[in-house]
Amino acid sequence: MSELKNRLQKDLKVAMKNKDSFKRDTIRFLMSAIKQIEVDERRELSDADIIKIIQKSLKQREDAAKQYKEANRDELYEKEIKEANLLKEYLPKQLSDEELKEIIKQIISKVEATSMKDIGKVMGAAIKETSGKADGKRINAIAKELLS
Repeated sequence: MSELKNRLQKDLKVAMKNKDSFKRDTIRFLMSAIKQIEVDERRELSDADIIKIIQKSLKQREDAAKQYKEANRDELYEKEIKEANLLKEYLPKQLSDEELKEIIKQIISKVEATSMKDIGKVMGAAIKETSGKADGKRINAIAKELLS
């Protein structure tokens, strides 16, 4: 079993013992998403697969929070933000902008990118290289900045 899945299960048990219904429900939702994919694909998920699931769930929370904020639904906005912050605890430490910029500079020289036409090559390599340590939006923004 993956290390991340073990951590989630331990945290779920602690949340249940402490009667922390918010943390319990959030982790249960995440565990059910993991279990669903394991059953559908008939395989044990790796930490990298679980990180992808967490990132997808995090993006959904952030999008929902944005919509709730625009609709002045503050109580739902707060709930989504709180869930997003809890999910971030299970992701690897995010790269700083400076670290990310250095990695993308190296990738640009490695794939010999010269213009915006080459952004696809840069993005593909950068996403593989950073694997869960940087958001696609940040990678794209920095790549565009460096290529323009």
